[in-house]
Amino acid sequence: MRIQHVDAFVIDVPQRHAIFPYQSRYLATSSTGALLIRLQTESGLVGWGETPQILSFYGQEPFTADVVVCLRHTLIGKDAGAIEAMYTDWGLDGGRLQSAVEMAMWDVLGKACRQPLYRLLGGPYRKRIDLACCMGIQPAKKAGKIARAFLQQGYTTIKTKAGRSPEEDLAMVRGIRDAVGDQMKVRIDPNTGYSPEVCQQLAKDLEPLELEYLEQPMPDENITDSARIRKTTTTPLALNESVTTLEHVREILELQAADFLLPDTYQCGGLWAVKLIVDVAASAGVPCIFHCAHDFGLKTAAMLHVAASSPNMPMANDSTYYGLESDILTEPLSIDRGCMKVPDSPGLGVDVDVSLVRKYLVSGSAGI
Repeated sequence: MRIQHVDAFVIDVPQRHAIFPYQSRYLATSSTGALLIRLQTESGLVGWGETPQILSFYGQEPFTADVVVCLRHTLIGKDAGAIEAMYTDWGLDGGRLQSAVEMAMWDVLGKACRQPLYRLLGGPYRKRIDLACCMGIQPAKKAGKIARAFLQQGYTTIKTKAGRSPEEDLAMVRGIRDAVGDQMKVRIDPNTGYSPEVCQQLAKDLEPLELEYLEQPMPDENITDSARIRKTTTTPLALNESVTTLEHVREILELQAADFLLPDTYQCGGLWAVKLIVDVAASAGVPCIFHCAHDFGLKTAAMLHVAASSPNMPMANDSTYYGLESDILTEPLSIDRGCMKVPDSPGLGVDVDVSLVRKYLVSGSAGI
């Protein structure tokens, strides 16, 4: 299964629905970007991978067409099924770019074995995956209105961005609780926005509102503070930006710094890395939730396969899939009452519509 061809596509798709514009503590966005990787083997098998297009505002440069030059030099001639060798010896970035390549390799491997990916990751544990609908920061009344609409669609969990001010966060959660009561589980994500002192007070103030969890309220290095604050509040704490390597995860678990972990492919280096983190967390009794980075159908399908094969992912996994103007799949994934079925076709179990990729190709990246 030697890799013969490598292509890369930078796409950007408008957002719609309740997430437009999607306001975090950093900025508001009105579109979703990604880098897509296509690998083809000598035998004609094709695998696709996806990783988010992170804005430079977050400290990482956006992908450009130039990335394919490096990838072709590194990947052509390599075994598309050599997942562990890719992690160890191929010299990729260990994060966003590697995760897209690794996903495409898994897609090829599943097609070569004629098996859906979840069977290669441990076999089926669940066939339907609950989704947590995610939205940006909203005024209290509008947040409540959006929550009611999601509840009527069958969602049982909602997650909002947060982190601009504790007062705004509290008002937003109260707006949701006033609108839906205890019919929905509520999560908020301040995206590292607060100091330990502010985080501790916010966690205490949120206790009567019974969050499912408060996600990454402090910078990723504040692991000991997270462990300390957990002992002072009944508001559960979750970590995402801190969940990168197995070394960091061991530190989190040893310090008992989180009630939940949210790994993601682009932060951990691939879906196999996510799977390992989920299993290590299981040994400490800490459930995991798959994080969402405004994912298209390829990465959403990868989430479904990992969650399907992982007993330690019992909760709703983050999603903004409903908020895309269009996916780039021939058949978009279907959401039914806040759930998705796990694809049963080989590999990721989804097919890419290249005409849609071309439609949403970022200007200047045509021809890659």
